[in-house]
Amino acid sequence: MSAVEQMALTVGRAAACRALDVPRSWLYRQLQEATESVVREARPSPARALDAGERRAVLELLYSERFVDRSPSEVYATLLDEGTYLCSIRTMYRMLEGNGEVRERRDQLRHPQYQKPELLATGPNQVWSWDITKLLGPVKWTYFYLYVILDIFSRYVAGWMVAPRESAELAKRLIGETSSKQNIAPEQLTIHADRGTSMTSKPVALLLADLGITKTHSRPHVSDDNPYSESQFKTLKYRPEFPERFGSIEDSRGFCQEFIRWYNTEHHHTGIGLLTPETVHYGRAEEVIEERQRVLSAAYEQRPERFVRQPPRAPELPEAVWINPPVKTAAAKGGEQV
Repeated sequence: MSAVEQMALTVGRAAACRALDVPRSWLYRQLQEATESVVREARPSPARALDAGERRAVLELLYSERFVDRSPSEVYATLLDEGTYLCSIRTMYRMLEGNGEVRERRDQLRHPQYQKPELLATGPNQVWSWDITKLLGPVKWTYFYLYVILDIFSRYVAGWMVAPRESAELAKRLIGETSSKQNIAPEQLTIHADRGTSMTSKPVALLLADLGITKTHSRPHVSDDNPYSESQFKTLKYRPEFPERFGSIEDSRGFCQEFIRWYNTEHHHTGIGLLTPETVHYGRAEEVIEERQRVLSAAYEQRPERFVRQPPRAPELPEAVWINPPVKTAAAKGGEQV
């Protein structure tokens, strides 16, 4: 019996807890556990329970060479067929569980821990993302496959292809031709994709190794790990002229060719300061921003009362683009990222 319990017998539980600075909940918990222990010890064994000798005989049988690899239900049925009854199946399980012998023995699938990709681009041709999307064909269950390689800094479509199937060899050819067209040097580029069969295929991996290109992959079922390709496909499929189905692969190629021309050269992308991807990719962003600023400054000089808070500023091009920027912690205040 603890000192608190002894004092409680004289002055009461509340006073004893206050005097010894002990929570009353702790005292009540100790008393409850002691009561339950006494009840457990006092509980008699049922008359129908197996005695110690019978329990030992059942365990020896379950551990025998004949039955060691069989389930209790198999043991039970086999003994019944032989004219023997020792105990129920549930009793066998209880006895095995008491000895720590009941567990899942089959190999269980263990999912590996995938690292979150954290990729930074501060200029064109540093990080590309690529993906494949399906385009509906003329009849049900027919598809054409649009492959797109996108520069995440400029949002420029550096390479694309429409094919009748998804193929690692076709992906390998597209990546090789696009790298050559963009004059990619070894160790210059990182290319990111999800975990589709073409993306993780051996031919693509060997090509990237030969070209000195680093490859990264999204985590399974995490679309946010490849946001720029997903966004570009959404822009494609939300165009007013995007058809419900394409009549032929030639139709799909013609549509995609016109769309990508528009996307690269005419689409003013909100993520890159309302510039077109081509302007950013080929280094003309600063010139366009300066010209825009001259127009805005002239408008301000002419009618300054229309700009209430401050002179207008042309949208700027982001200095850096991330796939999964590092998380800022409480200790990283003041703009420092960890």
